[in-house]
Parts: sequence; C-alpha cells; structure tokens
Amino acid sequence: MKNTLMFILLLSITSIINAQNSIGGTVTDATTNNKIPYATIYLPQLEKGTSTNEDGTFILESLPQGTYKIVVSSIGFKTFSKDVTVNGAIKLDVQIAPSAIEMEEVIVSTPFHKLQSENVMKVERQSMEELKTKGAMTLSDGITDISGVESVSTGVGIGKPVIRGLSSNRVLVYTQGVRLENQQFGGEHGLGVNDAGIESVEVIKGPATLLYGSDALGGVLYLNPEKFAIQNSTEGDVNVNYFTNTEGVTANGGFKTSGDKLKFLVRGAYGSHADYQDGNGTYTTNSRFNEYDLKSGFGYQDTNFKTELRYNFNRSNLGIPEEIGVQNRDRDPLLPYQEIDNHVISSKSTLFFDKSSLDITLGYVANNRKEFEDEHHHEEHGDEHEEEHEEHGDEEHEEHEDEHEEHAHGDEAALNMKLHTLSYNVLYHLPETGKFETIFGVQGMHQTNENSGEEVLIPDATTVDFGVMATTHYHMKNSDIQIGLRYDTRDIEAKETGDVGSESYIPALNRNFNSFNASAGYRVTIAQKIIARLNLATGFRAPNLAELTSNGGHSGANRYEIGNEALKNEQNFQTDLSLEYGNEHIEFFVNGFYNAISDYIYLQPTGQFIDDDPVYQYVQDDSNLYGGEIGFHLHPHPLDWLHLESSFETVTGKLADSNVYLPLIPANKLSNTFRVEFDGKQVSNKYAFVTLQNVFNKNNVGDFETRTGGYSLVNLGFGATIKAYNQPFNIKLSANNLFDKEYVSHLSRLKPDGIYNIGRNINIGVAVPF
Repeated sequence: MKNTLMFILLLSITSIINAQNSIGGTVTDATTNNKIPYATIYLPQLEKGTSTNEDGTFILESLPQGTYKIVVSSIGFKTFSKDVTVNGAIKLDVQIAPSAIEMEEVIVSTPFHKLQSENVMKVERQSMEELKTKGAMTLSDGITDISGVESVSTGVGIGKPVIRGLSSNRVLVYTQGVRLENQQFGGEHGLGVNDAGIESVEVIKGPATLLYGSDALGGVLYLNPEKFAIQNSTEGDVNVNYFTNTEGVTANGGFKTSGDKLKFLVRGAYGSHADYQDGNGTYTTNSRFNEYDLKSGFGYQDTNFKTELRYNFNRSNLGIPEEIGVQNRDRDPLLPYQEIDNHVISSKSTLFFDKSSLDITLGYVANNRKEFEDEHHHEEHGDEHEEEHEEHGDEEHEEHEDEHEEHAHGDEAALNMKLHTLSYNVLYHLPETGKFETIFGVQGMHQTNENSGEEVLIPDATTVDFGVMATTHYHMKNSDIQIGLRYDTRDIEAKETGDVGSESYIPALNRNFNSFNASAGYRVTIAQKIIARLNLATGFRAPNLAELTSNGGHSGANRYEIGNEALKNEQNFQTDLSLEYGNEHIEFFVNGFYNAISDYIYLQPTGQFIDDDPVYQYVQDDSNLYGGEIGFHLHPHPLDWLHLESSFETVTGKLADSNVYLPLIPANKLSNTFRVEFDGKQVSNKYAFVTLQNVFNKNNVGDFETRTGGYSLVNLGFGATIKAYNQPFNIKLSANNLFDKEYVSHLSRLKPDGIYNIGRNINIGVAVPF
C-alpha cells in the first residue's frame, strides 16, 4: 500500500513538473520591431504548434523535457529555426526578417526534422496547394512540376512516378508515414492515391535504402497527410474543380477539430472524368475514370506521449485505353478496365523520455486489383456477337456492342489480385551527445499476394523483409555531416502455379536476398550565401515477383514476358553534388548526379513469338545513369511581387558495356515561368502566371522504343481570395496546353498505339474555408 501511494505521488509530481514546461514569447519584424500576428510556431518533433495572437505573443504548454527544434514562419518573412532546451518555463522572443522567398518547411521524409536549408540530404518539397494552382488533374500529374520528377502515364488517370529515370519498384512511395504497396511492378498500375487530404509532397532523388530499405534504390516519393487543427480550434473547407477537356468534376470536403489532448479529422473526395480529347479533337477511347476517397484521423497528445491513427479508403475505376474507337462523353469504363480498392491504416506513436524518444510506426495496406478484359468477355459472348453481326447492320451492331460493354461490368474479373502488407518502423532517438544526434532503428514488412481470377500475372507468394539501421548527424558552426549504415534481408516464397508442362506453368520459388548499405553526406555554408552538399550513398533492390516468375502475355504492353528466377540484387552507388545560392534578389541552384547500378534488370526480346506477341525475358547487366537539374528564381527587391523562374533537367541512362540506352528515360525539359503576386484587403493572395515548357527531341532510346519529337506547351493561370460577407472564397483558373498542341510524351504508354496526350484543358476551382 505504501509503495502504491509513493508511485501515485511520483506520477503526480511528474505531471506537475511537465505541466510547468512551456515556451512563450513574442514574434516581431526584425526591421521595424512591429509585432507579427498569426505567425505559426511549430515543434516538428512533437508535432505540436500554435500561432501568435493579435499582439504577436504565443505560448506552448505541457511540453516534455528535452531539446527540440522550434520553427517560426509567416508569409512574407524568412523562416526561423532554433534548437530550444525545455526545462521549466522558457521565454523566447523571436525576430524574423522580411523575405520574398517562400517560407521554408520542415522536411519529414528524413529523420532529423531539419529545414531544407539545414538538411544534409537534398530533398525537393512542394505543397499540394501550390501544385493544384497549376491545374493538375491527378496527383501523379501534379508531381511532374517538381524538378527531376516525371510520370509514366496511361492516359490521364493512370500515372506512376519517375525519379531521374527510375520508376516502378525502384521508387518507393510513402503515405501516412507507411510504405504504399499496390502491385507497382505493372506498367499500367498507377500511383493510386487521391490528392485530397495530402498537404505536401517530398522527393528524395537518389538512393534512400539507408532510411527505407529495398525498393528505395531510385528515390522516395513521400506524401505528407494534412495536419490536424491546432490546439483548441475547429476548421473545415469545401473544394470543387471543373476540367473542360474531360468534362471532369472533382470535389472534396474536410472537417477537423482539436482540443487540449484529442484531435480528429475527416475528408471525403469524389472525381469523375470522361475520355480526354487530344490536340486534334479526337477523344481517347476508354481513358475515362472515376474515383472515391475517404481519409480520417484520430490523435491523442499528452505531455510525454503522442499518437495518431489514420485510415484511407480509395476506390478507382479506370479505363485502359488501347485504340481510338467510340467517341462519346460516357463515364463508365469500357473493356478493358480496372477496379481497385485500397485500404491504408497507419498508427504513429512517440514516447518522450528525459532526453530521448522512441517512434513506433505501424502500417497495414490492403490492395485488391481487379481487371476486366476483352478476351474474358468475348469468350462468354463471342458466338452471340457473331450471330448479331450477321442479323443486324453495322449501326445496330455498334449499339449491341455498347450494351454488352455495359453488361460486362457485372462479369467476373479475369484478373483478381489481393495484396496484404503489414509494415513496422521503430526508431530510437538517442540523447544528444555534444553535437551528435543519433538514431537506431529496425524496419520490416510481411506481405502476401493471392490470386482468385482466371489469369495469373504473378503467383501466390509471401515476402518478408527485415532491416536494421543506424545514422548520426554531427552539427558544426557552418557545416553538417551525416553518416549511416544498414543491413537488410528479404525472403520470397512463391507457390507453384498451373500444370507442369503447360505454357502458363510457374514453378515454386524460394529465394533470399540481403545487402549491406551505407551513406555519407556533407553540407557546408560558404560566405553565408552558398550552400554546398555532397552525398555518397549505396542502395539495393531485390527483384520483384514479376521479374522472377512472369510467364504470360501482357495485353497492355502487347508482349509475352518470361521471368528469370536466377536474378540477383540490383546494387547501386550514387554521387550527388548540389550548390545553392540565394540573396534578396535571386536564388540559383545546380544539382548533378552519377548513378552506377550493378545487375540492372531489364526486358530483352528473345526473337520468338507466342500468340503473335513478341517474347521478352528479364535479364541483367550493369548500367549507368547521369544528369541533373539547374535553375534560378529571380525576385528583384523592391519588386517583390515579380517572379521569374527557370529550370532545366536532363538524364541519360545506358548499359555500362555498350551504347544501348535504357528505356523509359524522360526527355530533356526546360521550363520558364513568369509570375506576379499581390495582396489586398477585400481581394488578397492575387497571383497570375504564364509558363512555357519546352520538351526536347528524344533520340537516345531503348532497343524496343521509337524516337519522340520535341514539343512546346504554354500554360497560364490566375487566382485570388475574395471576401464576401466576411466569408473568404479562394478562386483559381488555369489553362494547360493553351494552344491545343498535338503532341505525345516519350513516357506515354499509349505512344506505340499512335495515341496523343491531352489537348487544351481549362480548370476552374473554388475553395471555401470555414
């Protein structure tokens, strides 16, 4: 009884002491000393923040003891960042300087929660709000505005990220803090994430195996979910967009509220698009798609503990274009089409100790991919079709074809794949020792793939990953060093599929892959204006199931693919060098990389044919990729409303011992944007821009690719926030491919079928916050 009373007393004393831990102060303009109202104060490690009141003062209470980075930001001012040791009531008066440069944000995809200017690893970050002002229809389309990032597309509804020439399983996607697994090996298997409820996008361009293990060999696309409302506040919004080209409508609405400890948010979204029209006025048959999305989150935060649970459900119905056919504005997909359900559940918790902390992230992803195909439908209705064709004329026959297409939506899927992925990530942040910050961690994944359709692309299989890592960051006055080491293992066990001796037979498989990897980075500030970064890193990727076990035709690619069960790890070594210069008038950057990949896996034609389709087999050879990005941003003072931005990106990929070029390498691109921004009382946040995008001829192509001609596109847009009866309305209008140019992208999967990309597309959007 005595021990129990002592324990309760100790807990009470601890709670009182922690409640006294706080940071309070004022935020002022460094040039005028005026107080700055509504500035944002945020502690990224605690994911806790507030804002200054009308007098420019703030207070953050009930903080755990320890050293944390505090970030202070406000529109029109340079972001302030400082490490603060919390032990009692801390007073902090902050002065921030006016700046025409956009506010810096904390980078979440790297573990030390630094601002980009402080980060050793170069990471590109874009807010979804900024990407949406440019009229992107989907998230995969929007990310192509990030330098060094492109998309392999199948129409406008299906796209997958390409980072410096690498894609599919070489680029890892993270959402809600967990890895997204959705059979990304497939050429027409898109990103599968709706942009509603995504706050920002971060891109690691280069090997991120140290942080994320296998499949991050080429980089990481990290999607940050929207934050909870700040403490003791409630907010919401409704957003509607219309796209003229597809007569598409997207809408989403969200609500969030936070108390002292509990937080909640929810957002629902819907999108529907008809077939897109190219620059020649032709509708791309079956490029239509529909999407439903729900995101929700629940959070709890106490003094020494915080946790959040998030859930995302996404259902997509995606037509797969194959040829130009029926010309109409219908929205229900024709054959072939995909029906995809994706469930993502994530749990993220942090325990704060005296001078250290423990992060535990758990994830579950359930992906159900169904594909309904022409062949399956025709087997059931082929004889009936032939009789109708003889009985009726062509016009009536087309009507009956449309009826059968509609009826086909109730048929059983030819392809039905269910992928279940459990993942965990545990990181322990050690107490800081001098200028060292160190993290130890373990990560893993358990994944099962099941087939229940008539067709089997990859066999039923189980994949188990385990990795252990350590990384440390050493901070000096004008420079930083970061090093890390990691070991990973992956076990793949696949079941026997089909009958022995049959054409579609896939034998059982049991393989183990493992790899040691390391990284080292150095960042230095030169003359207070130039930031230089040098990063050396290795990465690895275990072969995926398709590469190991494929044995069948791929109608979308018009080829027969054969796997190779003897494939080894892909292993790479990449060197990255970047320079940045910035003052009150101009910012300038140049990034260069050289990526040497051992045992690069690719498809090679065998010269044989099966059912009139050419046969391709997966093989390996060493390869090299190199290139980079260069650009500047001019914002002359005192004309802070004027912005001129320009960037150029290039990448070359080829086999190491020959002049054979790698496939799906994007063409060189030059983008120039002229932008103006103004502010006011009744009409605020006014902006207008015009962009000229030049994509150059693509002549260095893979063995089974054709050359692609260059093209130039003009995009423009404007927007503003208008107040009516004290209610703000955010209005935007943009026009992409303004002159309705007929063109085809080198990364379009529809290029071999002679199908062009989307023509002029005008986007009108309204957002109403409340």
